[in-house]
Amino acid sequence: MLSWPKYTHPKNRLGLMSENIYKPDLMEVLDVTQHTSDVKSVRIRFQDKKLQEKFSFQVGQFGMYSIFGYGESVFNICSSSNWKDYIEFCFRKTGRVTEAMWKIVPGDTIGFRGPYGNSYPMKNWEGKDLVFVGGGIAMPPIRCAIWYALENRAKYGKITIVYGARTVGDLVFRNDLAKWAEFSNVEVLQTVDPGGETPDWKGKIGFVPTILREAAFDAKNAAALVIGPPIMIKFSLPVLSEAGIRDENIYTSLENRMKCGVGKCGRCNCGPLYVCKEGPVFSLEQMKQLPEDY
Repeated sequence: MLSWPKYTHPKNRLGLMSENIYKPDLMEVLDVTQHTSDVKSVRIRFQDKKLQEKFSFQVGQFGMYSIFGYGESVFNICSSSNWKDYIEFCFRKTGRVTEAMWKIVPGDTIGFRGPYGNSYPMKNWEGKDLVFVGGGIAMPPIRCAIWYALENRAKYGKITIVYGARTVGDLVFRNDLAKWAEFSNVEVLQTVDPGGETPDWKGKIGFVPTILREAAFDAKNAAALVIGPPIMIKFSLPVLSEAGIRDENIYTSLENRMKCGVGKCGRCNCGPLYVCKEGPVFSLEQMKQLPEDY
Protein backbone atom coordinates (compact mmCIF):
# COMPACT_ATOMS: atom_id res chain seq x y z
CA MET A 1 0.00 0.00 0.00
CA LEU A 2 1.16 3.51 -0.76
CA SER A 3 1.42 6.02 2.05
CA TRP A 4 -0.34 9.35 1.58
CA PRO A 5 1.61 12.60 2.09
CA LYS A 6 1.31 14.21 5.51
CA TYR A 7 -0.99 17.21 5.58
CA THR A 8 0.10 20.46 7.22
CA HIS A 9 -2.17 23.22 8.50
CA PRO A 10 -2.76 25.94 5.88
CA LYS A 11 -0.70 29.08 6.38
CA ASN A 12 -1.28 32.56 5.14
CA ARG A 13 0.92 34.17 2.50
CA LEU A 14 3.38 35.53 5.09
CA GLY A 15 4.10 32.03 6.39
CA LEU A 16 2.21 32.54 9.64
CA MET A 17 -0.62 30.44 10.99
CA SER A 18 -3.81 31.99 9.70
CA GLU A 19 -6.14 33.36 12.41
CA ASN A 20 -9.16 32.58 10.23
CA ILE A 21 -8.62 29.90 7.60
CA TYR A 22 -11.83 30.90 5.81
CA LYS A 23 -11.02 34.61 5.49
CA PRO A 24 -10.13 35.53 1.90
CA ASP A 25 -7.53 38.07 0.88
CA LEU A 26 -8.70 40.98 -1.25
CA MET A 27 -7.61 40.81 -4.88
CA GLU A 28 -7.73 43.43 -7.63
CA VAL A 29 -8.99 42.22 -10.99
CA LEU A 30 -6.36 43.17 -13.57
CA ASP A 31 -7.70 41.60 -16.74
CA VAL A 32 -10.56 39.43 -17.98
CA THR A 33 -10.37 37.39 -21.20
CA GLN A 34 -13.32 35.60 -22.77
CA HIS A 35 -12.29 32.37 -24.49
CA THR A 36 -15.63 30.82 -25.44
CA SER A 37 -19.32 31.59 -25.02
CA ASP A 38 -19.16 30.41 -21.40
CA VAL A 39 -15.45 30.40 -20.40
CA LYS A 40 -13.33 33.30 -19.16
CA SER A 41 -9.90 33.63 -17.56
CA VAL A 42 -9.10 36.29 -14.96
CA ARG A 43 -5.83 37.82 -13.80
CA ILE A 44 -5.77 39.06 -10.21
CA ARG A 45 -3.26 40.62 -7.81
CA PHE A 46 -3.19 41.08 -4.04
CA GLN A 47 -4.30 44.54 -2.96
CA ASP A 48 -1.85 44.22 -0.08
CA LYS A 49 1.58 44.78 -1.69
CA LYS A 50 3.34 42.90 1.13
CA LEU A 51 1.24 39.81 0.43
CA GLN A 52 1.92 40.11 -3.28
CA GLU A 53 5.67 40.20 -2.66
CA LYS A 54 5.60 37.20 -0.32
CA PHE A 55 3.09 35.03 -2.20
CA SER A 56 4.29 31.87 -3.91
CA PHE A 57 2.74 28.60 -5.03
CA GLN A 58 3.60 25.41 -6.87
CA VAL A 59 2.15 24.40 -10.21
CA GLY A 60 -0.89 22.22 -9.71
CA GLN A 61 -2.15 23.91 -6.55
CA PHE A 62 -5.60 25.47 -6.35
CA GLY A 63 -7.36 28.38 -4.72
CA MET A 64 -10.82 29.44 -3.55
CA TYR A 65 -12.15 32.48 -5.40
CA SER A 66 -15.07 34.45 -3.96
CA ILE A 67 -17.58 36.97 -5.22
CA PHE A 68 -18.86 38.78 -2.14
CA GLY A 69 -22.55 38.21 -1.56
CA TYR A 70 -22.64 35.14 -3.81
CA GLY A 71 -20.08 32.62 -2.51
CA GLU A 72 -16.83 31.05 -3.60
CA SER A 73 -15.67 28.39 -6.05
CA VAL A 74 -12.52 26.31 -6.40
CA PHE A 75 -10.27 26.62 -9.44
CA ASN A 76 -6.72 25.63 -10.25
CA ILE A 77 -4.16 28.43 -10.50
CA CYS A 78 -3.54 28.26 -14.24
CA SER A 79 -0.59 30.66 -14.44
CA SER A 80 3.02 29.54 -14.05
CA SER A 81 4.56 29.75 -10.59
CA ASN A 82 7.37 31.75 -12.23
CA TRP A 83 5.03 34.67 -12.90
CA LYS A 84 5.21 37.05 -9.95
CA ASP A 85 3.03 40.02 -10.96
CA TYR A 86 -0.30 38.20 -10.85
CA ILE A 87 -2.06 34.86 -10.64
CA GLU A 88 -4.61 33.64 -13.14
CA PHE A 89 -7.61 31.34 -13.01
CA CYS A 90 -10.16 30.17 -15.54
CA PHE A 91 -13.81 29.28 -15.06
CA ARG A 92 -16.94 28.16 -16.87
CA LYS A 93 -20.25 29.94 -16.26
CA THR A 94 -22.33 27.20 -14.64
CA GLY A 95 -24.11 28.50 -11.54
CA ARG A 96 -24.74 31.22 -8.97
CA VAL A 97 -21.11 32.10 -8.18
CA THR A 98 -19.78 31.84 -11.72
CA GLU A 99 -22.75 33.79 -13.08
CA ALA A 100 -21.71 36.65 -10.78
CA MET A 101 -18.04 36.10 -11.61
CA TRP A 102 -18.87 36.46 -15.31
CA LYS A 103 -19.74 40.12 -14.70
CA ILE A 104 -16.47 41.23 -13.08
CA VAL A 105 -14.27 43.74 -14.91
CA PRO A 106 -10.76 45.16 -14.39
CA GLY A 107 -10.66 47.23 -11.24
CA ASP A 108 -13.18 45.10 -9.34
CA THR A 109 -12.35 43.37 -6.05
CA ILE A 110 -12.77 39.64 -5.43
CA GLY A 111 -11.61 37.29 -2.66
CA PHE A 112 -8.91 34.60 -2.77
CA ARG A 113 -7.86 31.86 -0.36
CA GLY A 114 -4.87 29.68 -1.08
CA PRO A 115 -2.75 28.13 -2.30
CA TYR A 116 -4.06 24.73 -1.24
CA GLY A 117 -3.32 21.12 -2.06
CA ASN A 118 -0.29 19.33 -3.39
CA SER A 119 1.33 19.99 -6.77
CA TYR A 120 2.58 18.36 -9.94
CA PRO A 121 5.92 16.58 -9.34
CA MET A 122 7.84 18.84 -11.72
CA LYS A 123 11.15 18.01 -10.01
CA ASN A 124 10.62 14.26 -10.45
CA TRP A 125 9.69 14.83 -14.10
CA GLU A 126 13.04 16.39 -14.94
CA GLY A 127 14.85 14.46 -17.67
CA LYS A 128 11.63 12.87 -18.89
CA ASP A 129 9.46 13.34 -21.95
CA LEU A 130 6.21 15.02 -20.87
CA VAL A 131 2.79 14.13 -22.27
CA PHE A 132 -0.08 16.52 -21.51
CA VAL A 133 -3.60 15.33 -22.35
CA GLY A 134 -6.58 17.63 -21.90
CA GLY A 135 -10.17 18.12 -22.93
CA GLY A 136 -12.26 21.29 -23.02
CA ILE A 137 -12.12 23.40 -19.86
CA ALA A 138 -9.38 21.09 -18.51
CA MET A 139 -6.69 23.02 -20.39
CA PRO A 140 -6.24 25.65 -17.61
CA PRO A 141 -4.95 23.20 -14.93
CA ILE A 142 -2.56 21.76 -17.53
CA ARG A 143 -1.47 25.17 -18.83
CA CYS A 144 0.46 26.06 -15.66
CA ALA A 145 2.59 22.91 -15.95
CA ILE A 146 3.23 23.41 -19.67
CA TRP A 147 4.45 26.98 -19.21
CA TYR A 148 6.60 25.97 -16.25
CA ALA A 149 8.23 23.20 -18.30
CA LEU A 150 8.82 25.51 -21.26
CA GLU A 151 10.33 28.16 -18.99
CA ASN A 152 12.73 25.47 -17.74
CA ARG A 153 13.11 23.89 -21.17
CA ALA A 154 16.55 22.33 -20.66
CA LYS A 155 15.28 20.19 -17.77
CA TYR A 156 12.73 18.23 -19.81
CA GLY A 157 12.70 16.09 -22.94
CA LYS A 158 10.12 16.17 -25.69
CA ILE A 159 6.83 17.81 -24.74
CA THR A 160 3.67 16.41 -26.32
CA ILE A 161 0.36 18.22 -25.94
CA VAL A 162 -2.89 16.56 -27.00
CA TYR A 163 -5.89 18.81 -26.50
CA GLY A 164 -9.43 18.46 -27.73
CA ALA A 165 -12.93 19.85 -27.36
CA ARG A 166 -16.40 19.16 -28.72
CA THR A 167 -16.18 22.02 -31.24
CA VAL A 168 -13.64 24.57 -32.42
CA GLY A 169 -15.57 27.18 -30.45
CA ASP A 170 -14.98 25.25 -27.22
CA LEU A 171 -11.17 25.36 -27.37
CA VAL A 172 -9.56 27.65 -24.78
CA PHE A 173 -6.16 29.37 -24.63
CA ARG A 174 -5.73 28.97 -28.39
CA ASN A 175 -3.06 31.70 -28.46
CA ASP A 176 -1.02 29.72 -25.95
CA LEU A 177 -1.35 26.58 -28.05
CA ALA A 178 0.08 28.44 -31.05
CA LYS A 179 2.99 29.77 -28.96
CA TRP A 180 3.79 26.33 -27.54
CA ALA A 181 4.00 24.84 -31.02
CA GLU A 182 6.84 27.27 -31.83
CA PHE A 183 9.15 25.78 -29.17
CA SER A 184 11.70 23.19 -30.22
CA ASN A 185 10.91 19.54 -29.57
CA VAL A 186 7.26 20.30 -28.80
CA GLU A 187 4.38 18.54 -30.55
CA VAL A 188 0.91 20.08 -30.27
CA LEU A 189 -2.06 18.02 -31.47
CA GLN A 190 -5.39 19.84 -31.40
CA THR A 191 -8.59 17.99 -32.17
CA VAL A 192 -12.35 18.43 -32.15
CA ASP A 193 -15.08 15.82 -32.06
CA PRO A 194 -16.48 14.71 -35.43
CA GLY A 195 -18.93 17.38 -36.54
CA GLY A 196 -17.31 20.06 -34.40
CA GLU A 197 -14.95 21.31 -37.08
CA THR A 198 -15.29 24.52 -39.11
CA PRO A 199 -14.42 25.01 -42.81
CA ASP A 200 -11.09 26.63 -41.89
CA TRP A 201 -10.14 24.10 -39.17
CA LYS A 202 -6.59 22.78 -39.73
CA GLY A 203 -6.34 20.53 -36.69
CA LYS A 204 -7.34 16.92 -36.14
CA ILE A 205 -10.88 15.54 -36.13
CA GLY A 206 -11.49 12.77 -33.62
CA PHE A 207 -11.73 12.01 -29.93
CA VAL A 208 -8.74 12.72 -27.69
CA PRO A 209 -7.88 9.07 -26.88
CA THR A 210 -7.77 8.26 -30.60
CA ILE A 211 -5.52 11.22 -31.42
CA LEU A 212 -3.32 10.37 -28.44
CA ARG A 213 -2.34 7.15 -30.21
CA GLU A 214 -0.78 9.25 -32.98
CA ALA A 215 1.59 11.05 -30.60
CA ALA A 216 5.25 10.03 -30.53
CA PHE A 217 7.10 9.96 -27.21
CA ASP A 218 9.55 7.77 -25.30
CA ALA A 219 7.11 5.86 -23.10
CA LYS A 220 9.91 4.24 -21.11
CA ASN A 221 11.07 7.65 -19.98
CA ALA A 222 7.86 9.66 -19.97
CA ALA A 223 5.45 11.18 -17.48
CA ALA A 224 1.88 12.10 -18.36
CA LEU A 225 -0.73 14.49 -16.99
CA VAL A 226 -4.33 13.76 -18.00
CA ILE A 227 -7.18 16.13 -17.07
CA GLY A 228 -10.60 16.41 -18.66
CA PRO A 229 -14.10 14.95 -18.71
CA PRO A 230 -14.30 11.59 -16.89
CA ILE A 231 -15.08 9.74 -20.13
CA MET A 232 -11.97 11.20 -21.78
CA ILE A 233 -9.78 10.25 -18.85
CA LYS A 234 -11.26 6.76 -18.74
CA PHE A 235 -10.28 6.00 -22.33
CA SER A 236 -6.99 7.96 -22.35
CA LEU A 237 -5.39 6.19 -19.39
CA PRO A 238 -5.31 2.78 -21.14
CA VAL A 239 -3.67 4.36 -24.19
CA LEU A 240 -0.84 5.68 -22.03
CA SER A 241 -0.51 2.39 -20.15
CA GLU A 242 -0.47 0.37 -23.36
CA ALA A 243 2.22 2.68 -24.72
CA GLY A 244 4.39 1.71 -21.75
CA ILE A 245 4.12 4.60 -19.28
CA ARG A 246 4.08 3.20 -15.75
CA ASP A 247 1.20 3.93 -13.38
CA GLU A 248 3.41 5.94 -11.04
CA ASN A 249 4.24 8.30 -13.91
CA ILE A 250 0.65 8.98 -15.01
CA TYR A 251 -1.09 11.80 -13.11
CA THR A 252 -4.44 13.54 -12.95
CA SER A 253 -6.10 16.20 -10.77
CA LEU A 254 -9.39 15.78 -8.94
CA GLU A 255 -10.81 19.24 -8.30
CA ASN A 256 -14.49 18.30 -8.36
CA ARG A 257 -16.41 17.93 -5.10
CA MET A 258 -14.12 20.28 -3.18
CA LYS A 259 -15.86 22.98 -1.15
CA CYS A 260 -13.92 24.37 1.82
CA GLY A 261 -10.42 23.59 0.54
CA VAL A 262 -9.02 22.77 3.99
CA GLY A 263 -10.48 19.39 4.91
CA LYS A 264 -13.28 20.62 7.19
CA CYS A 265 -16.54 20.17 5.27
CA GLY A 266 -16.04 16.54 4.22
CA ARG A 267 -17.43 17.08 0.74
CA CYS A 268 -14.32 15.70 -0.99
CA ASN A 269 -13.86 12.73 1.33
CA CYS A 270 -12.79 9.68 -0.66
CA GLY A 271 -12.06 6.49 1.24
CA PRO A 272 -9.15 7.20 3.64
CA LEU A 273 -8.37 10.71 2.38
CA TYR A 274 -9.61 14.20 1.61
CA VAL A 275 -8.93 15.29 -1.95
CA CYS A 276 -8.26 18.90 -0.89
CA LYS A 277 -5.65 17.79 1.65
CA GLU A 278 -3.85 14.79 0.16
CA GLY A 279 -4.58 15.88 -3.42
CA PRO A 280 -5.85 17.12 -5.76
CA VAL A 281 -2.94 15.66 -7.77
CA PHE A 282 -2.75 11.86 -7.79
CA SER A 283 -0.85 9.29 -9.80
CA LEU A 284 -2.69 6.43 -11.47
CA GLU A 285 -0.95 4.15 -8.97
CA GLN A 286 -2.60 6.09 -6.14
CA MET A 287 -5.93 6.34 -7.97
CA LYS A 288 -6.20 2.57 -8.12
CA GLN A 289 -6.37 2.54 -4.31
CA LEU A 290 -9.38 4.86 -4.21
CA PRO A 291 -12.99 3.66 -4.24
CA GLU A 292 -14.06 2.87 -7.81
CA ASP A 293 -17.09 5.16 -7.69
CA TYR A 294 -15.05 8.32 -7.10
